Amino acid sequence: MTMTEPSQSGSPAPEAFLLACEEMGVAFDGGDVEKLGRYLDLLLEANRTTNLTAIKDPHEAWTRHVQDSLTLIAPLSQVPAGGRVIDVGSGGGCPGVPLAICMPHLRFTLLEATGKKAAFLESVVRELGLENVTILNGRAEAFGAFKSPHREAYDAVVARAVGPMAVVAELTVPFARVGGLTLLVKGQRADEELADAAGALHALKAVHAATLDTPTGRIVVIEKPGPTPRIYPRRDGEPKRAPLR
Repeated sequence: MTMTEPSQSGSPAPEAFLLACEEMGVAFDGGDVEKLGRYLDLLLEANRTTNLTAIKDPHEAWTRHVQDSLTLIAPLSQVPAGGRVIDVGSGGGCPGVPLAICMPHLRFTLLEATGKKAAFLESVVRELGLENVTILNGRAEAFGAFKSPHREAYDAVVARAVGPMAVVAELTVPFARVGGLTLLVKGQRADEELADAAGALHALKAVHAATLDTPTGRIVVIEKPGPTPRIYPRRDGEPKRAPLR
């Protein structure tokens, strides 16, 4: 899938970021790094009026936002060309936007409940000409509900900094097709969160397949051997109010 060129180049990438990506095995196509820089410019500019990120330093943003997002490239490499990936709780666009820039052969959906944040994501898609990205504005509980066209419609589901694993699992696993993956970007407390989420994964008929260490954190890989029970996710706000145990 082709994407049009961004209207202007962004801030240059730090050498440390480029070296770190090389060590991760990430190879950029022509224009990718410029688009990533332009995306960060848009993010930090919009952050002055809309709460999109706590990180205000551009240098730090390359590592904390872009590099962290790109750690998902390796586990997403098994998704076939044309496959569908949904970023649940996309916020300011991480990890969905950097992944869409660097993996144009996949189709990305960015789901965000807050209207102002979804509007920002729409502006990023227009500015960067990301033809492989769709924005959804609404709650995961509604879009992942039984009989929703988005339920079990994605080859992979990704989420970053959305909440405790027991909560995030209920909000993400229903989107994955049977046999698909859910990839949760977590920190060093991933093992503790996994222990707390054991009951939730059992209820969702999902299986913890692996935990991958990355230069910026850890990725919890969840497999889905069978359909999610139709009662999940529960009604708006209930997964957070009363996490599955």
